[in-house]
Amino acid sequence: MTLPSPLPRDPLTAPLLDAQGRTITYLRLSVTDRCNFRCTYCSPASWGGKKDLLTPGEFERIVSVFARLGIRRVRLTGGEPLIRPDIVEVAQRIAAVPGVERVAITTNASHLERLAVPLREAGVTQLNLSLDTLSEATFRRISKQGDLATILRGIDASVAAGYASLKLNVVVMRGVNDLEVPALIAHAHARGIVPRFIELMPFGQGTPVPTAELVEQIQASGLPLVPEDARHDVTSGPASYWRAPGGLVGFISPLTQNFCGGCNRVRVASNGDLRSCLGGRAQAPLHALIRGGATDTDLALAIRHALGEKPEGHRFTEPGAGTSLLSMMGIGG
Repeated sequence: MTLPSPLPRDPLTAPLLDAQGRTITYLRLSVTDRCNFRCTYCSPASWGGKKDLLTPGEFERIVSVFARLGIRRVRLTGGEPLIRPDIVEVAQRIAAVPGVERVAITTNASHLERLAVPLREAGVTQLNLSLDTLSEATFRRISKQGDLATILRGIDASVAAGYASLKLNVVVMRGVNDLEVPALIAHAHARGIVPRFIELMPFGQGTPVPTAELVEQIQASGLPLVPEDARHDVTSGPASYWRAPGGLVGFISPLTQNFCGGCNRVRVASNGDLRSCLGGRAQAPLHALIRGGATDTDLALAIRHALGEKPEGHRFTEPGAGTSLLSMMGIGG
């Protein structure tokens, strides 16, 4: 185990650094690893889910420690975070933590028709809306559960609710939804949403489409794209952006345009396991520490030790890498 050097005299003070000296300011916090969909690339049918999820108070405590260490942005993930009956309370508690500047949620939008306004009022500032297709037949091919019409109504409800930022996340799969990309761009831009196209990662089924190929395919469809000189809203994540007539189009390319060198994030799973890297299994059991009476200093030291083992980058492109990874549901998006 290594630790970034020098270690602060007070472990509860910022900055929070990983083993490569990268400053960590972004926490992805899974609130459940269960989902009401079964997307082939994310949630295997065999996934049973964790049994011992954190409470709203435990989420708040973990976030408060991270905020003292310099975390400024928190994203609530899953599974599908909105299936938690107490999700509005969880979001409200986290948004109220001193030091937290932005709270975002990644969701499949199936519950947003009811929750879009309550979540915004609770302090959520950004929604990332997962929509891989506009076709009912293709949706059913991707997931045997869920309802496309409900998703589309939820997306429209989020637009009406007046969020500061809305993004549409599309996982692109060759031969499944890759030819729908121009239609998805038009659907998003018509609603003032920024679409983002994500290279499929090796957590489940499907074949990825490299970003460079996808950009060429979009341009060949007749939609002009011009690269932005700088990353749009650089604090929001690893996407690169192009300009289309209707607005920005984002691309997230973990396989072909590795962005690990600028990684600023850490993940905590729904049962409190801290994971320093999406592409590994090293973890720190924050939940066990909390329930064992750990102080905030104890938690800060455990967090720093875990980040001291964070690798330089993922190993997604290595042969057989997928067999050593948990599902996306198990990791927490």
